[in-house]
Amino acid sequence: MAWIGGGLALAILILSPIVSLGVSALGGTSELWPHLAAHVLPQAMRDTGLLLAGIGVLVVVIGAGSAWLVSAYAFPGRRWLEAGLLLPLAVPTYIVAYAYLDLMHPIGPVQSAMRGLLGVARPGDLVLPDLRSMPGCIVLLAFVLYPYVYLPTRALFLMQAGGLVEAARTLGHQPGAVFLRVALPLARPAIAIGVSLALMEALNDVGAAEFLGVRTLTVQVYATWINRSDLPGAAQIALVMLVLVLALVAAERWARRGRGYAATARSPRPMVRQTLTGWRAALAFGLGLTPVAIGFLIPAAYLAHGAVARFLRVGLPSTLPAEILNTILYAAIATVIATVIGLLVAAAPRLASPRIGGALIRIASLGYALPGTILAVGLLGPLALADEGLSRFTEAAFGTSPALIGLGTGSALVTAYLVRFLAVGIGTCEAGLARLPQSMPDAARMLGRGPAAALRQVQLPLAWPAVLSGALLIFVDCVKELPATLLLRPLNVETLATHLYGEAARGTYEDGTVAALLIVLVGLIPVALLLRLDGPGRRR
Repeated sequence: MAWIGGGLALAILILSPIVSLGVSALGGTSELWPHLAAHVLPQAMRDTGLLLAGIGVLVVVIGAGSAWLVSAYAFPGRRWLEAGLLLPLAVPTYIVAYAYLDLMHPIGPVQSAMRGLLGVARPGDLVLPDLRSMPGCIVLLAFVLYPYVYLPTRALFLMQAGGLVEAARTLGHQPGAVFLRVALPLARPAIAIGVSLALMEALNDVGAAEFLGVRTLTVQVYATWINRSDLPGAAQIALVMLVLVLALVAAERWARRGRGYAATARSPRPMVRQTLTGWRAALAFGLGLTPVAIGFLIPAAYLAHGAVARFLRVGLPSTLPAEILNTILYAAIATVIATVIGLLVAAAPRLASPRIGGALIRIASLGYALPGTILAVGLLGPLALADEGLSRFTEAAFGTSPALIGLGTGSALVTAYLVRFLAVGIGTCEAGLARLPQSMPDAARMLGRGPAAALRQVQLPLAWPAVLSGALLIFVDCVKELPATLLLRPLNVETLATHLYGEAARGTYEDGTVAALLIVLVGLIPVALLLRLDGPGRRR
C-alpha cells in the first residue's frame, strides 16, 4: 500500500502541470484566443518552425559528420577530438548567445580588429551580417546542440560490424558513398534520438532566442505572462508548445520505426579506420576542431578573459556570493529529493510490482519532455491549490493561516526542478540496478528483509556509482536551467542563470561574465563523467 500510495502521489505531481495548463487556458476570455491566433501565434509558429528545421538539419550534418570522422579515420589528434567534441555540452545555449553577442558587437573585439586591419575608422562603415537574426540563432544553437547527435551516433558506428563498411569499400564505393549509403542509414535510430533531444533543448530555450531577436513560442509565453500579466494567454500558447513537443516525440518514434539491428553471437569485428596523412590529416583535424572551437573554445575563452578583466578592474560582483548560495541551495535540495525518489521508482519493478513500477517510470519520464516554460505555467494552479488547502486546514485546526509555502517561494522552484529532471535520476538508477542480478534482492527478501531494507542494504551499496552520477547530472541540469528558474524563483532572489539573463537584457555583458563562467565550469561535470565512462579502456 505504501508503494501504491507513493506512486499515486508521484503520478499526480507529474501530471498536474499538464492538467492545470488546460484549465488555465480555458479560463481566458473568449476574445483572447482570436487575438493570439491572429497576431501572436503566426509569427511565433513560423519562427519556431524555421528555428527547429534549421537546427535539425545542422545538428545532423555536424553531429553525424564528426562522429563518422573520428570513427572511420585515423589521423593525428583524433583521440583529442573524440573527447573535445563533447565539450559544447558544458555550455548552455543562452551563454553562447551571450558571449557571441558581445564578441560580434559593432564595437566588440572582432569587428574592431577587422576595422583596424582594413583601415576603417567608423563602425558604420564596416557592415557584417547581423547575429541578431534567424540564421545567426540557428547556427549558434546548432554548434552547441550537435553533441546530442554526435554521442549516440558515434557509439552506433563503433558497435556496427566492420564487415559492412569494408564490403562497401570492396565493391568500389568511394568514402562519401560509404557514409551516405551504408553508415548513415544504419545510424538512423541514433540520429533520430539525438535530433529529438537537440530540438527539445532548442524549444526549451528562452535566453538565446530572445537575445538573438527570434520570437519563438517559448519567448512569447514568457512575454505574455511577465510583460502583459496574462496567465491564460500564456497557458494557451504553452498548450501549442505541448502539442509541438508531442509531435517531436511522435516524429522521433516514426523515424526509428522498424529499425532494429542484431549482431551475431560472436562479437562483431570493429571497423578498421583508414589512416590519413599530410594535408588530408590536417583537413580532417581542422574539420573536427571547428565545432569544438565555435561551440566551446571561443565562448569559454571570452568568458574567462572577461571575468579576469572585470575582477582586475572592479573586483567580483557584490551579489555573487548570494547568487552562488541560492544556486547551490535550490539545486542541491532538488537533487537530493529527485535522487531518492528516482532510486525508489527505479527499484519499484523489482521490489514492489513490475506493473506499478513500469507505469511510474513511464509517467515520470513525461516531465523531462516538458520545456521549463510549460512546466512553470502549469505548476501555478497546483501550487496555488496546495497553498489554499493548507491554509484552510491550519485555519480550522489551529486558528491561524501560514505564509505561502508553494507559490512565490523556493518550494515552487524545487518542485519544477523535481518534475523536470526526475527522469534523469530514474534513468541512471535504473541502469545501475539493471546490472545487478535479480537473485540479490530475492535472497534478501527470503531472509526476511522488506523492500526498503533490501534496497538500502543490498542494492544501493552495489549501485551507488550510478546513483551518484545521476545526482551529479541532476545538479548540473538544475544549475543550468533558465526558463523555469526565471519564472518561478522567489521575489528578489537571483541565481547565476537569472543574474546572467538580467545582465544580457541590460546589455552589460562584462558584468555577467563571472556568473556565466561559473555555470560553464559546473557544466563540465557531466562532460567529465562521459569522458570517464568512455575512457581509453572502452574505446576501439
